[in-house]
Amino acid sequence: MNNLTKAKNSDKKQKTSQRPKKPILSKIKQFKHNNKQPYEYLQHTADCKFKAYGKTIEEMFSNAALAMFNIIVDTTTVSPLVIKEINVCGDDEYQLLYNFLEQLLFLIDTESFLLHSIVELTIEGKVLHAKVYGDCKIEDYETHGDIKAVTYNEMEVTDKYVQVVVDL
Repeated sequence: MNNLTKAKNSDKKQKTSQRPKKPILSKIKQFKHNNKQPYEYLQHTADCKFKAYGKTIEEMFSNAALAMFNIIVDTTTVSPLVIKEINVCGDDEYQLLYNFLEQLLFLIDTESFLLHSIVELTIEGKVLHAKVYGDCKIEDYETHGDIKAVTYNEMEVTDKYVQVVVDL
């Protein structure tokens, strides 16, 4: 190989490495739980939309929290060093889901809390109680962006799934 060919090849390598980064959703892992996907990300023009599945509403809410945090960080890499208790109220299941996810976002903003897992989640009437594991050292993890807020836009709560759109 002559010097001209080597120079062209090195130029190609440099151009390849300067490609723009892929959109945030390309960095989000799709996880499987018991051979079934606990959540999936759906196409949305500007924000991030996902459906979370489960056998119970509690499992669907837990999977929605994991889906939301996996937009920010791979939750399987987060160490379960800190336990947090969350208590929220809501007039209906939509408000309970919204308030639960917003409370988790509040923990990110105020304590740099990253979710590892939900160890307990119960819904009794208009009250949701959860215990979650995670870590408050956000600087120790590779993060993929930020979530501004949970929205009611296109939110669904069914007996098969919950659907949520978050503002990025």
